[in-house]
Amino acid sequence: MKSKQILIKFLGYYKKRGHKLIPNVSLVPENDSTLLYVNSGMFPLVPYLSGETHPLGKRLMNVQRALRFFEDIDNIGITNRHTTAFHMLGNWSIGEYFKKEQLNWVYEFYIEIIGLDPSRMYASVFAGDEYSPKDTESIDLLKKIFSKYGIEAKENERIFPYGREDNWWQRGDAPGELGGPDSEVFYYLGEGTGIGLNPAEHQDEFLEIGNSVFMQYRRTNDGGWNELPQKNVDFGGGLERIALISQRKKDIFQTDNFWPIIQKLEKLTGVSYNKDGKTKKAMSIIADHMRASTLLVMDGVIPSNKDQGYLLRRLIRRMVRAGKTLQLNENISVNLVSSVIEIEVLNYLYPELKNNISQIQQVFSDEEDKFRTTFEKGSNVVHKYLTNLQTVNENQVAESAFSFYESLGYPLEIFLEDIKDTNLNLDVIKVESIYNVLFKQHRDLSRKGAEQKFKGGLADHSDQVIKYHTATHLLDMALRNILGNHVTQQGSNISKDRLRFDFSHQNKLTSDEITKIESLVNETIKTDLPVNFILLPMDEAEKSGALHFFKEKYGDIVKFIISEKV
Repeated sequence: MKSKQILIKFLGYYKKRGHKLIPNVSLVPENDSTLLYVNSGMFPLVPYLSGETHPLGKRLMNVQRALRFFEDIDNIGITNRHTTAFHMLGNWSIGEYFKKEQLNWVYEFYIEIIGLDPSRMYASVFAGDEYSPKDTESIDLLKKIFSKYGIEAKENERIFPYGREDNWWQRGDAPGELGGPDSEVFYYLGEGTGIGLNPAEHQDEFLEIGNSVFMQYRRTNDGGWNELPQKNVDFGGGLERIALISQRKKDIFQTDNFWPIIQKLEKLTGVSYNKDGKTKKAMSIIADHMRASTLLVMDGVIPSNKDQGYLLRRLIRRMVRAGKTLQLNENISVNLVSSVIEIEVLNYLYPELKNNISQIQQVFSDEEDKFRTTFEKGSNVVHKYLTNLQTVNENQVAESAFSFYESLGYPLEIFLEDIKDTNLNLDVIKVESIYNVLFKQHRDLSRKGAEQKFKGGLADHSDQVIKYHTATHLLDMALRNILGNHVTQQGSNISKDRLRFDFSHQNKLTSDEITKIESLVNETIKTDLPVNFILLPMDEAEKSGALHFFKEKYGDIVKFIISEKV
């Protein structure tokens, strides 16, 4: 069954049971500074699981794009199941139905609607501890469910109790956080039926395809758990993993969620995906990262050294590195954008992608071109260094990594990938830690030097510095006027000798744009407008529409700059 069909059937199944569809939100979290990216389907529902009333009611469902970058990036191409971006199918009960309905519906959907083999399905439950008893209710329900399909489900044979680390969900440790036991669904991929094999001890042979969380507790001030009057259900099932089983594929990259990208890579390289392990890994990395990168750009992320932009930059850089293995030395990401958009389920979920192909290609092209020069210049040098390394010492290697960064701009994350490929007996976490210490020391020294070289700034009230400070505001205005309102100030440094203005913009400025910006600033200066200021409360200044950045640096009363002409 195709992924699009699985998705449609899931939503249809739960719609018949009174569930309302909630939106598939951006990968960039809104109104939650604790998350760098949306990493689960339940992200949009946290307030309602905590007690707020949802406008669509108590039975909800969705499909949510999600990212697990740091958790899974090193497993791409190594296992048959890990991806950085995926889609989570979810259904929720906000204080209405509970274990009986949930477990029956989940297995009915998998077996009767999707057509999975019940003899290959296994379950886990919570084993109990000092805070919550063993989940015997779920065990009894699961036995009845399997019996319905002619299967005797014995404990520790088909139903496995696990401890808090495996079968307890909670969002955090703070008092008031919700939590509760969960029950996972596993599918056996090995030979035979798998009877008696413990999924926790045979992880390569079992694939988790769903998890029902029963949120029935709230964290207390003393670290314990109290029963909730409102008991919730939160189910999540990975669409890509369900497709792997339904489509009877050996690994997730052979499903229709990735195969169009793999086919394009085979065409570009003239090499089969299954040629050897090295080829398979490189193609898997590129296919995975292309899909994740496309979704990030769709959600407004551009490559940078911060936050989501850093994740995107790393994905594109890893694609360039993997491309070298396949003898692809240019335009890797640009050539594959159309293949990503051809994926049926993505086309169905995100029809707007078709209209943004050129924009996405431009972002990829700019970043790939920037990095490729650095990579090509440094990769051979680094490879030669690592292959000829006589003494394996983390301190020495970390110092060399920093030297390669300073002299060649060679990124640490790519250097660490190179270490792994050479099979050196090095602790890469230790290398990274030592490197970060060296980097911080270098940065602190550079800052001290800059403080000596560029004294002045806002503490210097000379006429020249005041003029430069005013000029930064004019430059900000001109940049937004010429380039667009997306431009925002990211920092500045002013001395009597010069001004520096940092701003966000995804492309390098053209000569024509620079000329227009200079002309607009100079023309405004020539008008010789009188500049004054008044002191206003922060909220009143904001209502005026005045631009301001770095809000956290402002107090309750702010200086409001005005002139005769707005």
